[in-house]
Amino acid sequence: MHSILSVIVIAVLAYVGTMFDNFFAFAAQLLVTDPKRVKRVSWAQALGVGALILIAGGLGSLLTPIPLPWIGILCLAPWALGVHAWRQRDKPPGQTYRRGAITTFVMTLALGGDNLAVWIPLLRTNGVVHAIVSVCVFAGLEFLFIVSARAITSRPKVVAWGSRYAPRSVPWIYFALGVLILIECGSL
Repeated sequence: MHSILSVIVIAVLAYVGTMFDNFFAFAAQLLVTDPKRVKRVSWAQALGVGALILIAGGLGSLLTPIPLPWIGILCLAPWALGVHAWRQRDKPPGQTYRRGAITTFVMTLALGGDNLAVWIPLLRTNGVVHAIVSVCVFAGLEFLFIVSARAITSRPKVVAWGSRYAPRSVPWIYFALGVLILIECGSL
């Protein structure tokens, strides 16, 4: 059983690690969004992450009969994403065409595979109280995610920098998240 402080630190690492690349994509999306729609698009982003949390919690509950060290096999998902990101690192970033709230919500879900791969074992690992603490941390970080993304849209150079350098750092983040899954599940 982990202390609450370690649960908070692990939840922060899991959230930041899985949302790092999404942050710059969302900020770039906000740059091309009609200013009247920014609030709706921001809510859609938050609802999409909320849906991912619910899915991760639900799937984690379904996995309860499976011994926890076996759940560590989910480390393969972020590692596979890391290999894919490494192969794609030199390709120019694609244009962001998502502009509406519904599209933002759907894209948040579609891009949430890495989130689910990390969040399912995290929410499954240490019981209900720690899962609730992790969800609260995720909610707070999602608020900061949206506020920060909206703030940096006034600085397109920051978005361009992040879009340029995120592809080189994301593979390493995915690898670290896979190791974190193995540690949390007691597979190592």
